[in-house]
Formats: sequence, C-alpha cells, structure tokens
Amino acid sequence: MKDLDAPDRRSDLLRHALSLFTEFGYDGIGVQQIVEAAGVTKPTLYHHFGSKLGLLEALLSDRLAGLDEALAQAAEYRHDLTLTLTRLARVTFVFAREQPALHRLARMLSHAPPRSEAGAVMAPTRARQVVRLEQVFLQAAADHGNMTGRHRVYAISFQGMLDSYAELLAEGALDFDEHLVYRAVHHFMHGIFS
Repeated sequence: MKDLDAPDRRSDLLRHALSLFTEFGYDGIGVQQIVEAAGVTKPTLYHHFGSKLGLLEALLSDRLAGLDEALAQAAEYRHDLTLTLTRLARVTFVFAREQPALHRLARMLSHAPPRSEAGAVMAPTRARQVVRLEQVFLQAAADHGNMTGRHRVYAISFQGMLDSYAELLAEGALDFDEHLVYRAVHHFMHGIFS
C-alpha cells in the first residue's frame, strides 16, 4: 500500500472515487472498493476525508467550483436574454464535453433521493443553479413583459433542456459546436415567446 501522507494520495482517491461513483453510483460503492482501486488503506481515506461522504463532498467542492464560478459569470444579465442564455448553454455544454464523468456524477446526484446522503450533498448546488436562472428570467421580465410571473417555470425548463443536451454531449451522442449552442437556445427562446 502507498504512504498515508504521499502528496498524490488525495488526488488518487478523488480520481478513483469519481470513476467508481460514476460507474456504480454513490450507494453502490463502498470505502473498501475505493481504497483498493486507489492502492491505499482505509486509514488513508479517513485521514484525508473523514468518511466516504467527506470524500464525495470534497470531490464535488473541488471539481464543481470552477463550473459554478463560470455559470455565475455567464448568468450576468445585460438586457439581452438570448446572449445570457447562450453563455449559460456554452459553459454547460463545454463542461459536459470536457468532464463527462463529473457531469454524469452531478446529474446522478441531482436525482438522488432528497434525504439520502448523496442527494443532500448535491442539493445546494442544484438549488443555486435554479435560483441563478430564476434571477436571469426575473431580470429579463423587465425587458419582456410577457415573461412576468413565469421566471421559475422558465428556469426549470431551461435547466432541464441544458441537462438533456449536456447528457448527450457527455455520452458522445452529440458533437459540440457553436451551432449546437445556437440551436438549443433559439429552440428554447421560440418556445417561450410563441
């Protein structure tokens, strides 16, 4: 087994946990399987993360922080809804294409039972995403009066559309290009303004 304090132990555990959680689900994998895959002992995992749940929390906070920041910047509304939604779609699609395993894990955890450990870990991130989109649509309602009062439905619908496209990108079933971003956003825009 590898040394407890070797600098790459933490990253090895995160990498193997991501792979195993993505393949079998959070509840389908135990600590023993993770440490065996990483070539370390249980005390090493507990030293770095405290528990399997701590490992999941670290994995998500370490790996999703950049996405969250990029989405926050993309969501800055400048009185151009199409531009804002295009930026949000682009960030989401690029993330799914470049980090398919992490995207799949986040999607799985978003659909975990709300009272489960995994569901509770992902819930704040998912809620932040929906609230951010609600704010975009609330701000856009000032420019587009026919949107007033529909911000939550639009936010949930747009997030669902993004998730569907991103899942196909992560699976390799779609190729990413700017035309895909354009089509997705304009399809959504056509639906809300028709």
